[in-house]
Amino acid sequence: MKRPRRANIDESWRHDNIGRLLSNALRHFEARVIELLAEAGHDEVTQSHIHATRHLDVAGTRLTEMAQRAAMTKQSMSELVDQLERKGLVTRRPDPADGRARLVHFTPAGLAWLDDFRVAVRKAEGEMSRAIGADALRAMKDALRRHGKPPTGSA
Repeated sequence: MKRPRRANIDESWRHDNIGRLLSNALRHFEARVIELLAEAGHDEVTQSHIHATRHLDVAGTRLTEMAQRAAMTKQSMSELVDQLERKGLVTRRPDPADGRARLVHFTPAGLAWLDDFRVAVRKAEGEMSRAIGADALRAMKDALRRHGKPPTGSA
């Protein structure tokens, strides 16, 4: 059953809720990280590529695991890994534990990029700390760590 339209609906909640604020902050933070990476000579990656690499262990990770961690389809993750492979940042190798499976690994160039990514993230966090205050950033990180943990007893 459709609800009747109301005139003068207060929509401020749509712009001032934690989900929207976190999303805006994430976009701003990642845009700054990408700027810093470009300054370091890495203009080859997008926010989607960064999202994919966040789910890639340095020791290597199966594509299906990366997709699951990123809450993406295997096909979408595969396309991102293909792009990262063409950029020379990752490669696929046989999984020593299962000859049928393959692991995605950072290449030496990918590991150098990962180190520059670490530096960019730290610099962007430092800028955020100066903007909102070190105590506020520390409290926010602590709260988000607690909130991001699965409830006890869940899989």
